[in-house]
Amino acid sequence: MIDEQTDKPRSSFWKELPILLGVAVLVAVLVRAFVLQTFFIPSPSMENTLKIDDRVLVNKLVYHFRSPHRGEVIVFKAPTEWSGNPDGEDFIKRVIAVGGDRLVCCDPQERLIINGMAIDEPYIYSADGRRDRPADQEFDITVPAGRLWVMGDHREASGDSLEHWQQSGQDINAATISESEVVGRAFTVFWPVDRATLLTVPEPFEGVPNP
Repeated sequence: MIDEQTDKPRSSFWKELPILLGVAVLVAVLVRAFVLQTFFIPSPSMENTLKIDDRVLVNKLVYHFRSPHRGEVIVFKAPTEWSGNPDGEDFIKRVIAVGGDRLVCCDPQERLIINGMAIDEPYIYSADGRRDRPADQEFDITVPAGRLWVMGDHREASGDSLEHWQQSGQDINAATISESEVVGRAFTVFWPVDRATLLTVPEPFEGVPNP
């Protein structure tokens, strides 16, 4: 048997390197645009779940297949009235109620009530033995279809749905955000390493009935 061998052209590594780098950059751009993106936390509004300068990974694909769920931490394009920036600005908050939900503050134990069910919120900011109240005023609202009521975990330091409900004269559309403005779901803290953790949906939300 004759073993035939074909001479293969020997491409220079240095000639291939620009192509490999170009492919890597293209893949990174596509992933960032459509799949994953990193965000840093600029304010204390989500403490102690997220601290200033934490880095989170955001899944930008998931909400192309479903709507945001209660309890998820999301990044969204804030309305100009929220940010004061006409060029747009990304905010990060927790989804408390979704379209159709009735949200009431509060029961005798100072808990928010969603569709008739009071929820404990273990993530609400606390320090030095003091804990934020779930809300600083009573309210009773129903979230419009296709919109979300969002709040920061550090309620006393968060410009969120409740603040804009108050400032707008109780305009529910001004107080909520459109699902179309959601960038994605923040699902993990990856930096600093000693704070790395998954951002899961807190258990109290699992029992909330649909409206």
